[in-house]
This record gives sequence, structure tokens and C-alpha cells, in this order.
Amino acid sequence: MSLFEVPGWTVPGAPVSQPNKKRKRPAAKDTPKEVDEAQMIKSAQKNIEKLMQSLGAGIADLDGEDDAPPNKKSRPAKDKKEKKGKGAATEPERGRKAEREGKNDAKQRAVSDEKSGDKQAKAEQSKDRSKERPVNSQPKPEAKQERKEKQKQKQKQKKDRKRSQSADTRTDAAAVPDGAVQASPPKKNAQNATKKSAANPYDPSKSAALTPLQANMKKSLDGARFRWINEMLYKSDSAKARELMSSDPAVFVDYHTGFRHQVESWPTNPVSHYISVLSSYPVKTVIADLGCGDATLARTLVPKGMTVLSFDLVSDGAYVIEADICSRVPLPGSESVAAESADDEEETGEGQVVDVVVCALSLMGTNWPSCIREAWRILKADGELKVAEVASRLSSIDDFSSFVSSFGFKLKSKDDRNSHFTLFEFKKVPRKPKTEKEWKKLMSRGNILKPCEYKRR
Repeated sequence: MSLFEVPGWTVPGAPVSQPNKKRKRPAAKDTPKEVDEAQMIKSAQKNIEKLMQSLGAGIADLDGEDDAPPNKKSRPAKDKKEKKGKGAATEPERGRKAEREGKNDAKQRAVSDEKSGDKQAKAEQSKDRSKERPVNSQPKPEAKQERKEKQKQKQKQKKDRKRSQSADTRTDAAAVPDGAVQASPPKKNAQNATKKSAANPYDPSKSAALTPLQANMKKSLDGARFRWINEMLYKSDSAKARELMSSDPAVFVDYHTGFRHQVESWPTNPVSHYISVLSSYPVKTVIADLGCGDATLARTLVPKGMTVLSFDLVSDGAYVIEADICSRVPLPGSESVAAESADDEEETGEGQVVDVVVCALSLMGTNWPSCIREAWRILKADGELKVAEVASRLSSIDDFSSFVSSFGFKLKSKDDRNSHFTLFEFKKVPRKPKTEKEWKKLMSRGNILKPCEYKRR
């Protein structure tokens, strides 16, 4: 009877379980339980004989390596034969192997002979080349002679240039009129000037070899250095400024080179204005330029026959006289100091030789009022004091003019039409002697002029 009784179909037997799909490792073959001991001994002997044969072949190969390098192709063939397991090699096969090894040794010897022949040929070629080298090295002395000739030509060209320059200087000196003062310094001073310019990194003659970008960068650096020096001169007294410039003369040179570049951007130059005005004065007029800089006024008016005495912190060896204009100007002139209770009469002093004093943008330093005092001392009676000052420094034009007048001057005219500068013209008048206390009060009012300050960049 069937397991299930369902109308329409029947199941003849119980359901069969499906086999497991996982792979099973093959079971090891069952070795026969009963193995003949004799057969096992025979198979062991055969294996031992095979090992001995393979060991003998390896020893023969090692003996052949002493005579010639091993043949790479012979070893794989042996390995293949051993892998196939055909058994031990017979005696005829050994003979064939020996013949093959002999042929391989002959081929390798031939190759080595060819290589040694190539080496000998190369050695002979190198010997031939070494013999030929002295022949090719013969033109070397000629090349040395050509170099020596080129050097001699360069030296001759340099000498010719120096001679032409010296001839030009001689012609320039001869062209100076008899009554004029020659502007060129002596030879020693010229040599010192050239040494200073060579040591100065801000020498304008070096800017010719710079690229446009380098030239712009150099201008910006020169401008920054000029602003730093200018601000330092305004915020310190004249003694400190003189000490700085005497210890490092390049500061004076750098300041005035930067000043010349700044003048180019101004609408007018006060020095040019005074040159045009003083050119109409009598030839015998004696002019003192206090704070002259590079002595442009003297270099222009002296050739016309006028007398210009230029003073500044550093001398150029020609026009400029070294002096501290806020301490003592080396010119004759006197002033008397009154006693504390005395009531003396007005006076103008004695021994003066100067007709006009010019202070063109030179009232610098915190002790600048002493320069006005020195100007009154060296001026003749009714002498003129011409002052040009930066407009931004003047907090009040009237206060400045009244302050200068308290030293013994009278304001003649002022010109503030220029946006950059204000021009003053004073006349020396008699004054009463002042006591030391009165002079101290005047000297302490230097803040009437503000110092020039620059924005930090």
C-alpha cells in the first residue's frame, strides 16, 4: 500500500533525501593490506640507484665547470628527462652526452677567443690613438697666442679710453673763463669721490645696467631711504644729525639724491626761484647759503662773478663748507648779550660781510631757531633774509613771521601762491640786546614749524 492516499496521484515510496552540494575531499586510496615485502625491497633499490645516477651526473657537471662556464641549455634537458621518469641513463647515452659537452666546450672556447681578440684589437686602437694625440695637440700653443693677443687688445682699448677721458677733462678745464672758479675738485678729491661713489650702493651711475623692474624697485627703495633720513633730520637736533652724517657720509649723499628726485615732481623749485632773483643783484653782493645741500646756488652764480658762501653738515671739497648752521657759522659778526637788569640801546652788531642770507628748506631740526639768530649775527645792517619753507609745516604764517621778527628782522614780503612752499623776505633791523633767559624762551618755541612726517607704508 502507498504511503499517501491522495486522489489523482500516488507516491510509490518514501521521499529520498537530496545529496549535499558541498564538495568533499577525495578519500585516499586504500593501500593493499597485503603487500609483498620482496617487491617493496626491489622498488627501494631502484630508487637508490636513480639517486646515485643523478648524484654522479651532478659531480661530472661540477668537474666541467672548472674548464668552461656551464651550458644553460643542457640542464633543463636533464631535468625534463628526470621528470619523465624513464629511469637511469644507459652507457651509449652517456657517450652522447660527453660528445655534446665537448662540442659546447669548443663553442665556448671559440667565443672566448673571439672576445679576447676583440679586446686586443681595441687595445691596439687605443695605442694608435694615443700615438696620434700629440699630433692633434700641436695647435694648442696657437690658441694660447690668440688668447694673449685678445687680452693685449683689450688692455690697449682700456688705455685709449682713459687717455680720451683725461683729454676731455683737460679741454673742459681749459674752457673755463679766467674770472670763474673751476668746479672740478683736485685730483685727490676726485679720487676720493670716485671711491665713495663706488662704495655707495645708491650710486645713480649703476642704475643704467638695471632692468626696468629693478630700476623701479631701486627708486622705491631710494624714496623710502630718503623719507627715513628726512624725518630723522626734522625730529632731532643739528648736533645729532651732524654726528650721523660725519660717521657715515653716504647718508648725506643718499639724502640729496633722493631730494633731487623729489624736486622733479614739484611744480617749482625754491632754489631755482632764488637763482633767477639773485642773478639781478650787483656782482659784489655776498650771499650766504645756509643749509646749501649740493650747492646748486653757488654752482650757478659763482661763474657769473658773484660771491656765494655755502654751508652744510658735510663738505664736498669744493663749494660746501662744513658747519652746523644752528650752532655757529664760521663767518665774522657780533651780537651783545645784555645784563639781567640793564636797559641798553638798539644795535646791529659789528664786523659783518654778508649782504643776503638764504635758507631754502633748511630750517630743519628741533633747534632751527638758532639758525635765525646766526643769520642776524652775520648779516650787515639792512641785510636780507630769504626763507623758503614747506607750506604744510606752517600752522600759521603770521605766527611764523612774527616769531622771526622777534630776532631783529622786519617782514618785507611773503608769497603763499605756491601750493607746496611759502616764500618770506625779511630785512635786518637794529634790536636791543637780549638776556640769556629771553634767548632760552625764544629757542624753546621751535614747535611753530611742524616736522615733516610720512605715512608708514
